[in-house]
Formats: sequence, structure tokens, C-alpha cells
Amino acid sequence: MQLDQYVYTFGQYLRQRFNEKVHKLSIHAGFTCPNRDGTLGIGGCTFCNNASFNSEVKTNKNISEQLSSAKENVRAKKYLAYFQAYTNTYAEVTALRQMYEEALQSNNIVGLCVGTRPDCLPESVLSLLSSYQQQGYEVWLELGLQTANDVTLQRINRGHNFAAYVDAVKRIQQYELNICTHLIVGLPGETAQESFDTLAKVIDLGCEGLKLHPLMIVKGSQMAKQWKNGLLSILTADEYAEIAAEMIRHTPKEIVFHRVSATAKWPTLLAPEWCNNRWPVINQIVKHLNEKGGQGSGLT
Repeated sequence: MQLDQYVYTFGQYLRQRFNEKVHKLSIHAGFTCPNRDGTLGIGGCTFCNNASFNSEVKTNKNISEQLSSAKENVRAKKYLAYFQAYTNTYAEVTALRQMYEEALQSNNIVGLCVGTRPDCLPESVLSLLSSYQQQGYEVWLELGLQTANDVTLQRINRGHNFAAYVDAVKRIQQYELNICTHLIVGLPGETAQESFDTLAKVIDLGCEGLKLHPLMIVKGSQMAKQWKNGLLSILTADEYAEIAAEMIRHTPKEIVFHRVSATAKWPTLLAPEWCNNRWPVINQIVKHLNEKGGQGSGLT
């Protein structure tokens, strides 16, 4: 059983769009975050050590060099440039234009995926990204929301509330840009029902894509200290798979899942151990979907 039998995956979407395999290449462009540089805060989100999600964090290569190097390791002829680490709209628009266009000028790059925060999207940036879409490039804004629960957002030191996400979505939609919203399952103090409530709110506002992540405890994060002191409980693979599957079942079929789980590598990963390998939990998600129905089946 394959995930794409039950879920509308990003891989499926890209094949439909380009009639061939398209691979996403991660870039570290040297951005920081307003929740780290003192604008909003210094410590960042309590779960965050961005090195756990981006293998190029310590690179000295420029954008073109990173893309060229990444292309050597994948089997595809077309690529999306993924500005992944930290907040990739957090700079003056002239600097952003230079970085985005350096990526787009690399051979066989057909679009951009830009990871950012809801509170870092001025109109000038949205207009710039829209201009690339009008030129025929594929453009996705990946919005880190994590949860719609304002109490949790404050608890994890996110630095914005759900209203900021609502405002961002409404403004992005005016430019007709694709939105992929990131959600974390298992945040401190949250129940499965709160994850379902967040999903419902996100779907109600409108988005084209979703990413689901389990909460992971990684070195260098504030949560690492809480976990070592026994102050955090972590979902088991079975618990996460069941919640993720139900979220998928309650998502309309036209919404694209860019990811249904996430991993980090040793020694950066502290817990849960099962997040070191994505396939066993994905297989568990598929098992649940096979038994209860695929994407959208919970809406009927």
C-alpha cells in the first residue's frame, strides 16, 4: 500500500502540473527570524533548532552552488527551490528579489517554495512573489502556524497569534498565491481534539496545501531542557499515526499534503526515537487510512 493511494501528495500534484517528476531542493539563504534577533524575542520558538530540519544550515555555499550540489543527488530534471531555514521573507524586498532570482536563474528551476511566518509578509513581498507566478513559475508560501490555539502559541513562544495567520491568509489570497500551512501535532498541553480544531479553522479560511509534523525534541531547543526535566510528554508513533490519519480523513480531497510526518537525525534528535525514520510511521498512517478511508472520507 502506498501513501498516494489514500492521500493527494505533493509528488502527485507536481506530476500533474509538469507531466514529470519534480524535486524540491532545500536552500539555506542566511535568514534569521524576528523571534530570534530581538525584534519579537531572542529565544525563538521553544521547539526550534532549525538545523534539525535543514541539512545546509552550516553551509558556506551561495544559493546557486547549493542548488547545483543538490541536483547531483536526485533523479529529476525539474526542480523547485525551497527556501527553508528560518524566515525566508524576513529581509528588504530588494535583497529578497536578488536571492529569489538567483535561484530561479539556476538550470531547470521551475518555481519557489518559501518558508515563512504569518507576521513577516508585507505587501511588497507578496507582490514580488506574485510577479514570479505571473511569469509561469510555481510559487508556494509555506506558513508556519503550528496551531490555531492562542494559549499554545504563547506557551511555545511563537511570537504571533492566530489572528496574524488569518490576516496573512486573507492578504495572500488577494494575490492568488498557493498556501501550504504547517501544523504540529502533539504540542505541549494540546489534545488530539485541539489538532482537529486547528485543522478545521485552517480549512475554513482556505489553503492549497498542508504539512503535518509530530512534535520532536531536538538539541539546542528550549523544549530539550523541559523534556530532560520530565516536563513534556511525547506522542508514540501509534498515537501520532492515528491522529494524522484522522486529520487527513477530514481534509478535502483537493488540498495537497506536502508532508504527513517529519524526521530528524541523531544526534540532533532527542525524542521520540521513532522520528529518526519516517517510513514506519507513514506505513502506520497508511494502515489507518486503508481501514477507515482515505483523504476526505471523514467529511461525508
